[in-house]
Amino acid sequence: MSPVGHARERGVQTLTLDSPHNRNALSAALVAGLAGALAEAGEDTGVRAVVLTHTGNTFSAGADLRDPPGPDALVALLRQIVALPKPVVARVTGHVRAGGLGLLAACDIAAASTASTFAFTEVRIGVAPAVISLPLLPRTDPRALARYCLTGERFDAAEAARTGLVTAAGDDVDAVLEPVLDGVRRASPQGLAETKRLLTAKVLEAFDRDAAGLTALSARLFASPQAREGMTAFLERRDPEWVV
Repeated sequence: MSPVGHARERGVQTLTLDSPHNRNALSAALVAGLAGALAEAGEDTGVRAVVLTHTGNTFSAGADLRDPPGPDALVALLRQIVALPKPVVARVTGHVRAGGLGLLAACDIAAASTASTFAFTEVRIGVAPAVISLPLLPRTDPRALARYCLTGERFDAAEAARTGLVTAAGDDVDAVLEPVLDGVRRASPQGLAETKRLLTAKVLEAFDRDAAGLTALSARLFASPQAREGMTAFLERRDPEWVV
């Protein structure tokens, strides 16, 4: 069974992260499946926009520590979302952690329900949000990002909206997205593509300038003794050895 579901309604292609056994963690299979689905949507003239959503109560738990995709594959996926010539809209009704926040930042528009929670948990397992910083840094409030990336604290949808991580939050995420999807359906394909090109130019510059160095940093950190201890502690549901 594919970890990514597909549906189409009036020009909007919905891609659903559907890997409930690992809370939609970014495994090699899920990243590859999502990349393939995005490529198809990008080439399909009948698709006006893409909605990225999820099954279960977690949008994405971040990198799958048992089957990681590798930093090169994650960089390529995030860049693909940013560079896709059609708007990509995140629809979140659950929790988002670590690398899953990179998916949100790569999307052009993101809406979350008030039940959603967010956390940059990398620092707690001995790594850093290296690769996902590529779309995050140009699009989110730097002071808030410093706090949440350095502490790993959990925050709510209202705070995510305030910091720019998501566009809007509400009790009914579909009601929040209704005018958004109506707007893209009324827009011309050329207008959408060229407007998105203008809006994402600085983000793509960051990818082209910094991706290689951040990929190397991510690989080095994940191979370190502290990361091995952090990931082992996470899987064993215990505190890592450095907690005081």
